[in-house]
Amino acid sequence: MISSPKKFPEQAQASNRILLGTSIQGDLASDGDVRIDGKIKGNVKIAGKLVVGEHGLVEGEVECKSAAVAGTIEGTVKVEQTLAVGQTGKVSGKVTTDKLSVEPGAELNGSVSMGAVMRKVPKPKEESAKTA
Repeated sequence: MISSPKKFPEQAQASNRILLGTSIQGDLASDGDVRIDGKIKGNVKIAGKLVVGEHGLVEGEVECKSAAVAGTIEGTVKVEQTLAVGQTGKVSGKVTTDKLSVEPGAELNGSVSMGAVMRKVPKPKEESAKTA
């Protein structure tokens, strides 16, 4: 039986922490928010917000709704909404996000793709009338 957020509101606000001194080798997936102050070597897929603390390190592919980085991410980063890189943050790799915020002192190395997905622009009526 699938539990609904109305019956169990604590699940809708689920938050997880990987504490300083903790190292994980492998993939991490969560339907809630996650804060990483330790180290993860593997792919991270978060349905909510990802926070990488000042001592946090992620090596691998990251996918999340939004992210705030004060630590280090090395790899591919896909953020659905906003990626905020703080003063102590370091992001290296291929970044895809809708919005990007980078504080002075932060490091961002690699390629960045921002904004909405490009759409095909329809031809003006005049051009299509000429070809018809």
